[in-house]
Amino acid sequence: MREFGETTVEVPVTFFAERPAGPEPVAPAQKGRFHAMAKPIGSTCNIDCTYCYYLHKEHLLEQHRGRRMGPTMLERYIRQYIEAQNGDEVIFSWQGGEPTMLGLDFFRDIIELQKRYAPAGRRISNDLQTNGTLLDDAWCEFLKQNNFLVGISIDGPRELHDALRVDRKGRPTFDRVMRGVALLRKHAVPFNTLTVVNRLNAKRPLDVYRFLRNELGSTYIQFIPCVEPKDFHSVAPQHWPAEAQPLMGSSAAKPGNADSVVTDWSVDPDDWGYFLSRTFDEWLKKDVGRVLVNLFETAVVQTKGRPAQTCVTAEFCGKALAIEHDGEVYSCDHYVYPTYALGNIRDKHIGAMAFSPRQQAFGYAKRDSLPAFCRQCKHLKVCWGECPKNRFIRSPEGEPNLNYLCPGIRRFHDHAGPALRKLAAHSG
Repeated sequence: MREFGETTVEVPVTFFAERPAGPEPVAPAQKGRFHAMAKPIGSTCNIDCTYCYYLHKEHLLEQHRGRRMGPTMLERYIRQYIEAQNGDEVIFSWQGGEPTMLGLDFFRDIIELQKRYAPAGRRISNDLQTNGTLLDDAWCEFLKQNNFLVGISIDGPRELHDALRVDRKGRPTFDRVMRGVALLRKHAVPFNTLTVVNRLNAKRPLDVYRFLRNELGSTYIQFIPCVEPKDFHSVAPQHWPAEAQPLMGSSAAKPGNADSVVTDWSVDPDDWGYFLSRTFDEWLKKDVGRVLVNLFETAVVQTKGRPAQTCVTAEFCGKALAIEHDGEVYSCDHYVYPTYALGNIRDKHIGAMAFSPRQQAFGYAKRDSLPAFCRQCKHLKVCWGECPKNRFIRSPEGEPNLNYLCPGIRRFHDHAGPALRKLAAHSG
């Protein structure tokens, strides 16, 4: 057991029994750049966010709380991931669940394995997404010494954060997160922030943005819209029947209504547009070149006609896989469903899966499956239909598979378009 403030957390110690190893998969001849989000602890987490899209994997994938990636599987993953890349830098991303529950020794093993398999002249980098509640001096010393970039999940000021981000006893987590942030600052560990924009905090964009900028000192801010169909626990993305998809603008296409197809905490599409527009105005006025906001930075770049910096606004996707603690690889972090399993690194090299015809088809489908409503939109090349996982409403003409967030995205680009064009014209 590990003590942290008033919360006691059980640190998992159980390993999966790995089946006898056969011949190790051989690295394919084709190499390239792709990314994988590793989930070495699966869905296990010490807190219980109302909107978490990953906790249900415990049942969907028949996981058991307390299991983790075994040492053989960890070594196999690190070796294969490095072998499959051809860039000067190989970036490992560690997520969960809550990855710090694995303990420091697990991450010390990661560093040693990376050193063992890194070719000469290649840089190995690590980032860690965490809720921050288990960080202590030892953790921060390790993160600093090994040049980890940390992502802190926080949803704004206390009352907005604690509304949906509670621990497993329903208690608020804000103070514990802020203690973690204070420790990162104390040890000069670089960190970014990730904020889930939901039905509540979307109505207070400036309170959220100014808190992140002023109170946390975040200079790289990621905003992620909370969009969850009510049946997301069991129905994989892009498997919704057309006849069940509500019409854009209808009560069923908004949260909080009896006939709504999304959870009550999902962001309202109109509020998403409002949130982005108000936040953009504040960023434009005070923070251009000083604070990086993921969705604004890529909007400027795409307005210049250059490739997107985020997968959700790119023309194609498929270059961001997810690997679970048991070695199973999925097409995307938001597609961790049996339908989208690509195979297991026991049997197939992760590089072969990353560049397989199946995964390439998954990536191209982002563009090829766009409804006519999107293809005719003036904002197409700065949006590209956003993430396909959110395409479950019908256009005004009744065409299926339109993005749930479409009204808000259009509102934002209608508002920000003139300023984006000016920024694009004057940026390098």
